[in-house]
Amino acid sequence: MISRENIRNIAIIAHVDHGKTTLVDAMLAQSGTFRENEVVEERVMDSNDLERERGITILAKNTSLYYKGVKINIIDTPGHADFGGEVERGLEMVDGVLLLVDAFEGCMPQTRFVLSKALALDLQPVIVVNKADRPNARPYEVVDEVLELFIDLGATEEQLDTPVIYASGRDGWASAEYNPEQPKGDLTELFELIVNSIPCPKCEDEAPFRMLVSNIDYDEYTGRIAVGKIDRGSIKTNMQLSVCHTDGSVTKGKAVKLYTFEGLEKSAADEVGAGDVVAISGISDINIGDTVCDADNPEPLPFVKIDEPVLSMTFSVNDSPFAGRDGKFVTSRHLRDRLYRELDSNVSLKVEDADTTEAFTVSGRGELHLSVLIENMRREGYEFQVSNPVVIYKTIDGELCEPIERLTVDVPDEYTGTVMDSAVRRKGEMVNMAPTSQSYTRLEFLIPSRGLIGYRSELMTATKGTAVINSILEKYEPYKGDMRGRSRGVIIAWEDGESITYGLYNAQERGTLFIGPGVKVYEGMIVGESSRLEDIVVNVCKKKHATNTRASGSDDALKLVPPREMSLEQCLDFIADDELVEVTPNNLRMRKRILKTDLRAKARNKKS
Repeated sequence: MISRENIRNIAIIAHVDHGKTTLVDAMLAQSGTFRENEVVEERVMDSNDLERERGITILAKNTSLYYKGVKINIIDTPGHADFGGEVERGLEMVDGVLLLVDAFEGCMPQTRFVLSKALALDLQPVIVVNKADRPNARPYEVVDEVLELFIDLGATEEQLDTPVIYASGRDGWASAEYNPEQPKGDLTELFELIVNSIPCPKCEDEAPFRMLVSNIDYDEYTGRIAVGKIDRGSIKTNMQLSVCHTDGSVTKGKAVKLYTFEGLEKSAADEVGAGDVVAISGISDINIGDTVCDADNPEPLPFVKIDEPVLSMTFSVNDSPFAGRDGKFVTSRHLRDRLYRELDSNVSLKVEDADTTEAFTVSGRGELHLSVLIENMRREGYEFQVSNPVVIYKTIDGELCEPIERLTVDVPDEYTGTVMDSAVRRKGEMVNMAPTSQSYTRLEFLIPSRGLIGYRSELMTATKGTAVINSILEKYEPYKGDMRGRSRGVIIAWEDGESITYGLYNAQERGTLFIGPGVKVYEGMIVGESSRLEDIVVNVCKKKHATNTRASGSDDALKLVPPREMSLEQCLDFIADDELVEVTPNNLRMRKRILKTDLRAKARNKKS
């Protein structure tokens, strides 16, 4: 075994919005990665359009920087629980982690998750109390919370003896001593801590080459690119390789091109040694979890077990009256190819053929995980329809069990009663309640995953948008019993046509509308939420007939309430079992599975 003293491999892990990507920005800038005159966007690591729009990291990404001759390979991981698979495989490539914790929020559900994974892999942690410049920061309490979490997770004495540093990623400073009047410094102390506290990779330099594939990149010219940390040996351009697949089979391949990560770019290399992170192109049939080895020594490495999906949805070919108007890819073959291609890089996803050739069951870690896939597909030109998300049950010791999540809600004190009532209605059980600041309280519940479907939007409305809601899968428990579904029915279009002000004016008295005038609709399309429990069929295309005393143009005097605009996540939360969301590049429409009014009535009578 030799130590590669000139390399450090680290992952930055944290709960969502605790500042990982912003800190990486500052580290890259202060290490001289960018030219002096180079214009660099904020959150430069969030290169995906959806990541920039939503302000979250979705995909784990590699970068590197140099400090005093030491190459620091950095993996910026997502903070949202739905993308935990990205975190789990990213940790396979590193020897230590920077655990970022917000100086005000402290330990959150995802903090527990990412730390448990890091400790299980025996990685060396460094605690970074980020956003220490916040006016309401409580850094010392937060450090105590983190150390309590270490103890809860069974950390060893060596792991408990972890260094702590206070930082502001936004302002680009870090200090081992917290000082509320901190003069603006730089990140030198953080770089020193990484070099001195994170162990360098220990490898067999002279042994046959071996590397576990932890990520798959893609280039339209060179095809699939396998990314991973070299476990032992070294690799050269055009070297012959064996690929040990997760199913036990072994195939041959060749390293056509090699790249290392230099800043935000991939840099071509002729040879890369043990302990470094490398990208290999030229092997077409390769996936995450495979092991790339020397041609004469195929020895597979074990791949980390990825947590299983908890929600599933049905993706099917669009069969509405408007099918084919927007999309570029509309057939079942297009849909099937795209979904199965997603499995190459999305390790937490599961895709299965459904009972018909027109539909597929897609399972993921949560609503956000699935909605990001749907949004990416519609932007690529796909047109399809999806069902409401349903939880995946398990039979454990002969008993039906369901996923239970740990729900954390930070809310103003005046709304604590509202939150408790709504959580209990959804079979939630309160496990903790504590003040977090002068006027805020943190409530923790164990709640079935199905109780969270549609809960976020309901809670945001009830607390006037002030609640901060987070959840993460905790365990499986016996089925908690039936739960009441949506408390209101829907307003359904009566006929095909275009919505008219007069028809909408009459309909808005019966509930909340989702559309305005001039929108093309079809029979069975959902155009609003009813104020009652039952569904209502209305004619939103109805015109007011001209009479001797009134002209049809007097519609202009009718005042319509602005419609409620529904995002993709809100549509998925809203629909019931007998409804679908029609997804096209330009439109989102909610509809009944059975479009014809008379056929829905027959189906209802048959069911009752």
